[in-house]
Amino acid sequence: MIKWLISLMMACSQTLTLSACNPDDSPKKTEKIVPELKPESNPVPSPEPTSDNGMFDLSEGENGNPPTLLLSSGYEMPIIGLGTYSLHDDVCMNAILAAVKLGYRKFDTASYYGNEEEVGKAIRTCGVLREELFVCTKLYPNQFADAEKAIEESLCKLNIGYVDLMLLHHPGAHDVEAYKAMERAVKNGKIRSIGVSNYYIKEMTDFLPKVNIKPTLVQNEIHPYYQEKEVVKFMHENGIAIEGWYPLGGRGYTAAMLGNGTIGQIAKAHGKSPAQIILRWDLQNGIVIIPGSSNPDHQRENISLFDFELSSEEMAQIAALDRNEKHDWY
Repeated sequence: MIKWLISLMMACSQTLTLSACNPDDSPKKTEKIVPELKPESNPVPSPEPTSDNGMFDLSEGENGNPPTLLLSSGYEMPIIGLGTYSLHDDVCMNAILAAVKLGYRKFDTASYYGNEEEVGKAIRTCGVLREELFVCTKLYPNQFADAEKAIEESLCKLNIGYVDLMLLHHPGAHDVEAYKAMERAVKNGKIRSIGVSNYYIKEMTDFLPKVNIKPTLVQNEIHPYYQEKEVVKFMHENGIAIEGWYPLGGRGYTAAMLGNGTIGQIAKAHGKSPAQIILRWDLQNGIVIIPGSSNPDHQRENISLFDFELSSEEMAQIAALDRNEKHDWY
C-alpha cells in the first residue's frame, strides 16, 4: 500500500513538471510569411533619374522650401532666389516681404540696381533670422578701381551685418584688383562667399590663375534660347556653381519664350505653367535660378517646382530649342 502511494505521488509530480514546461504556455513566435515575388513578363523600364544632377538633389526640395547647394566656400545657398532687378522703393520692399512668406530665403541685388537700401530694410524687417537668409550683391566695373570703398558702400546701404555673396558684375578694367579686395573682405568677415557674373570659358581661364580664392559661383544669362551648355559643363567640372539670370528670357523676350509650342505642350502634360517648365529644366541641369517678380502669384509659381519631374525626353526637347540667342549685351 505504501509503495503504491509513493508510485502514485511520483507519477503526479512528473505530470505537473511536464505541464509547467509545456511549450504551449511560453510566448509563441510568429513567422512572417513573405510572398514569393514573380518577375513580370513585360517589366516597364524605369525612367532615367534626373532629380540628382551632381550639384544638388532636387528630391530634397518641397514647394516653398527649395534645397540648398553647398558652395566651395563651405556655406549653403538656396537654389531658388528672388531677383530684384528693376524693383525699387515700396515695390521692392513689398516684393521681398511677400517672397519671404512664400518660402524664399535668397535675394539678389547689385549696386547697379540702385536698390540695396530697400533690400536691406526688407531683410531687417521681414521677421526671419538674418542667418537664415542669403543675400547677394555685385560690384559694377565703374567701381573696380576703388573696390574697397565700393564694398563698404554696399555693406552700409544693405546694413545687414555681412554679405553672403558678392560678385563682380561683369569683366572690366581692374577686375582682378577688385576681386582681391573682395578676398580681403572675406578674410575680415564682411563677405562670406565671392564670385563673378558674365564670365565665360575664356574669361574664367584667364581669370582663375590670377586670384587666390576660386569663385564659388558664376551668374550668367541662361534660358532655353541661350543654354551655354559648354559653359555650364566647364563650371561644374571646376566646382563652380552656375546661376542663370533671365531664366525666362529677359526684357522683351519673356512672352515669346513662354509661348513656345514645345514648352507649352510639356507644360500641359504636367499641368504646370510654361514658366515652371523652364525653371524646372534649369534646376535639372544643375543651374541655380533667380527669377524676378513683384507678383506674389508668380513668386509662388516660381518656387513650386518640386512636385513634378521632366523626363529625359522632355529635357532633350527643350535642349533642342537652343538658338545661341543672347538677350542682353554682356
